[in-house]
Amino acid sequence: MELLFLGTNAGVPTLQRNVTSIALRLFEERGCFWLFDCGEATQHQILRSSLKLSKLEKIFITHLHGDHIFGLPGLLASRSNQGGVSPLTVYGPRGIKEFIETTMKLSQSRMDYILEVVEHDGGLIFEDETFAVNSELLAHRIDSYGYRVTEKDRTGTLNLALLKSYGVRPGPIYGKIKRGESIELENGQVIRSEDVLGLPKKGRIVTILGDTRPCSAVVTLAKDADMLVHESTYLHEMAETAYDYYHSTAVQAAEAAQQALAKRMILTHFSSRYKDMEQLGQLLDEARSIFPNTLLAEEFTIVPIHHVQ
Repeated sequence: MELLFLGTNAGVPTLQRNVTSIALRLFEERGCFWLFDCGEATQHQILRSSLKLSKLEKIFITHLHGDHIFGLPGLLASRSNQGGVSPLTVYGPRGIKEFIETTMKLSQSRMDYILEVVEHDGGLIFEDETFAVNSELLAHRIDSYGYRVTEKDRTGTLNLALLKSYGVRPGPIYGKIKRGESIELENGQVIRSEDVLGLPKKGRIVTILGDTRPCSAVVTLAKDADMLVHESTYLHEMAETAYDYYHSTAVQAAEAAQQALAKRMILTHFSSRYKDMEQLGQLLDEARSIFPNTLLAEEFTIVPIHHVQ
């Protein structure tokens, strides 16, 4: 599980940074990646990365402001041309379905794959045997949501050397053991799954927020998260401006991470007034003064997600 930032700017792109889009790489876990927001030129950013649109499984839209969705029609239309034939699901606030249907219809765009659009009002919006995704309404000028991605605990690793010593060969019997079943050998010996399985691997939690003022939903979504991705549009000297435009400062992001007992945080969604790493470093310094385990998002940088005790 890894994060790959495709756009880290707020509002408008600059020569240095594109507008918002974040990929959650799940190649080991699911053989695919998920996309969170799709600002203008996201498909160009994907072309410059190691990602392939054919491996895109889900898109989660936080809100309907242009810097988070204007890249969506082009990406959906191009996906077929890049080998994307598997089903794709888009999740987002009410209105996302009309936006997609209208732009695709008026542009006469064709998609050679099944596209499902799921509008939601928060809550549990996706769950299968490996992952669950919950969403909460944040505090922005329009409905903006954050997403909490929870990886379910995984079965421990089989002790292959021990199984071999018992004469147990690879095959369906391994599956039974992983499901927690005991097995009986031909000689009558019973092997319990807990005797040949390592400890379960704790699932990881990643929280990715849309645009927001400080609010209780941020803490709910980020509770004990292994990684929190929080907008940091302004330095704290511009807290009044941040409030007026329904955004957060680096200090406010750090305070939320601290309150939620998150393990690590990445700042993103930077105002275009901060043009270089020296200026962005001021945002990082402000956040680290409160929440030391903070990183600064950089485009095309891959950040592994580890479970932290």
